[in-house]
Amino acid sequence: MSFTESILNAGDFGPGDTEWIHLIIGEWQIIADVAHSDLVLWFPTDYVVADGSVPDSVSGPSITSNFSAIAHVRPSNVHTLFHHDPIGTTMGETMRLAALHSWTEQNIISFADDEPSEGLAEVMIKVVPIVRNSRTIALLSVHTVPLVSRKPARTENIYYKVANNMLEMVHAGIWPDSLAHENNTRGNPRVTDGIILINDAGDVTFASPNANSMYARMGLEGYLEDLNLANVTRDMLPAGEEADETLQLVLAGREDARAELHIGKVRITLRAIPLERITPLGVERHGALLLCRDVTELRRRELELMTKDATIREIHHRVKNNLQTVSALLRLQARRMSTREAKQGLEQAMRRVSTIATVHEALSQGLAQNVNFDELVERQFHLAAELASPGQEINTRLLGSFGYLPSQFATPLALVINEVVANAVEHGLNGGAGTVTLEGIRSMNEVGEDTLTVIITDDGQGMGGEPIEESGAEAYRPSTGNEGLGMQIVRTLVASELNGSIRWEPHEPAGTRVIISARLN
Repeated sequence: MSFTESILNAGDFGPGDTEWIHLIIGEWQIIADVAHSDLVLWFPTDYVVADGSVPDSVSGPSITSNFSAIAHVRPSNVHTLFHHDPIGTTMGETMRLAALHSWTEQNIISFADDEPSEGLAEVMIKVVPIVRNSRTIALLSVHTVPLVSRKPARTENIYYKVANNMLEMVHAGIWPDSLAHENNTRGNPRVTDGIILINDAGDVTFASPNANSMYARMGLEGYLEDLNLANVTRDMLPAGEEADETLQLVLAGREDARAELHIGKVRITLRAIPLERITPLGVERHGALLLCRDVTELRRRELELMTKDATIREIHHRVKNNLQTVSALLRLQARRMSTREAKQGLEQAMRRVSTIATVHEALSQGLAQNVNFDELVERQFHLAAELASPGQEINTRLLGSFGYLPSQFATPLALVINEVVANAVEHGLNGGAGTVTLEGIRSMNEVGEDTLTVIITDDGQGMGGEPIEESGAEAYRPSTGNEGLGMQIVRTLVASELNGSIRWEPHEPAGTRVIISARLN
């Protein structure tokens, strides 16, 4: 059972309580890495909702309730204490009693677990009640192996103090910041990448080796400790360049926000987390934790990808232009033909080349190698009917949806539709008025493959005889005497490029229906 289901089943949570839990889980990897500890989220197995029958009663776990683990995060910089997934397990008796007390009194409790699992001799546990609107809504536990063989180094003491500060902020409900600036770009910094601690004046009190190395690559001589982070960074900026407002807020640690620093060839992403505490005068900021990450190589690769995408779009654009030039040359040549058969053949070739050009034009408009076929086919469908029916009164209807198709399917499908529609107009309607309908149906077959069914119907004179269905090797048969090049192209493309089949059958009350089935996987 997920933590969301557990909370909703409790039936006593106010607006925003579930979202607050989600917010904590979205950020608690930072605490796990700073604390070098596993974090587990707990919820009572026996949650009693107060019905108001007893004065001053509040909802919460019964006196005999245990707590079930509903979420867990491992630290990414040390070994985990939970080699097996703890989700769904319950607490030992010592921890259960501490958890009941922590939930009721809303106090943070630390103790040594006398029932450790995973073969450990001893584990230090800190239980933190998550309080919102004066009500405990869940418990957070921090599991750490104590250092018994040596004293903790200065760096470890600093990390643990920061972790305790952040846990107190979670307990008080002042972090995570629900209004923090979101930045979904790749390269957001993590604790393992590098950290910087500053005091309320913005002076650096601690910088990890990675953080010092990043600033050294940007040109700093010496170390960051005892320097004002905002001032030293501002001095390193190129002449005439001012730091933007967000970067200044991040460097001063005044707001939970993200920014990117670009000095020389080095790019650094920064995130500031103000460190705050509750005082008699209210919430007081006494410093900030800054996470930093060198994303120079990451941004270089992103730039390469963008350049490649732009190159691919330009290639599609040039191919489209070249194909349109070929189409125009075919049109000019067709006008010089004296025989009807030669002129008709060149016009058909021109139409096919124009169809391929239309697909390349669509591919040149975006980054993805997928085509919005609904937009493409709407224009192409009407154009194919018009080119095949000069002087005829032809109505066209477009139904269903084709969706986005990979380019390797879009080109052959556009050619197939072009040929079948032209055939319906030229031979099905045979010079008379009528309606041609095109319908696209996306679905999944019985084995989970993405399939597309295309149905083209006309209300003309009809095909007569029995239905014809062809696929695979059958589609490569020699053409019959009354079959033109267009139908040979259709059969070949359906079998070889669309991995599908094509069926011709009578359409009631009059006309012909062509059903094309294609597998898109």
